[in-house]
Amino acid sequence: MLRATISLMTSITLFFLISCGDKADKANKDVNSTKGAPPSTEQGVQVKEIDSLPVTKEEEEFVLTEENAIDFFFEYAKTLKEDKVKLTTTMGSFTIQLYDNVPYHKANFIYLAKKGYFENTMFHRVVKDFIIQGGNSDNRETGKKRGQIGRYLLPPDTRKGHKHHRGTISMPSSERDNPHKLASPYEFFIVVTKPGSYHLDGNYTPFGRVIEGMDIVDKINQVEVDEGDWPMQNVYVLKAEVL
Repeated sequence: MLRATISLMTSITLFFLISCGDKADKANKDVNSTKGAPPSTEQGVQVKEIDSLPVTKEEEEFVLTEENAIDFFFEYAKTLKEDKVKLTTTMGSFTIQLYDNVPYHKANFIYLAKKGYFENTMFHRVVKDFIIQGGNSDNRETGKKRGQIGRYLLPPDTRKGHKHHRGTISMPSSERDNPHKLASPYEFFIVVTKPGSYHLDGNYTPFGRVIEGMDIVDKINQVEVDEGDWPMQNVYVLKAEVL
């Protein structure tokens, strides 16, 4: 009787241990087959550690400053083969040829034209029988473009033998505190005086001349203006093409 009882208890114990072992094996299989689990490296598949991957940042867009502008235009001028810019306005088109020996101002004007800066700017100052001045406007778009391109000035370059003859394009001084007459890079003026406005020589930098369409420049110069020399009807630059 006692032997039979011990045998029965042993059988129950063995059954219990076998059952627990089966459950453990099943649990392990369930874990390994969980949906979405990464593949095992033992199966020949490499596991990428997401946390260790380098984070790439978008390259910041280049912005001109007073510290880098001269070096930039010095190098940029070396790459230029073009020397003409055609401005199409709401009153017609004219073409400017830029002087090679005024490299910073030439490079600056071509750079701005290629960046699309002049599009939708205005001839905001017109003094009859003297000049037309462009490169500015009263819209937010122009201010935004200036912010994206950069804040900088250009040094005068007045000793290259160029004078302010009729048709000359030159660069005005900045309105900022500016005892050295550093040039405002975004604006320009064109002389319409016959034969020229030579009192400007030595103070401003001529960097090109109108070679085609001077009649359009004269036409712009005759528009009606307000007390501040701003045209009563805006004259826009629609396009600036580098030729």
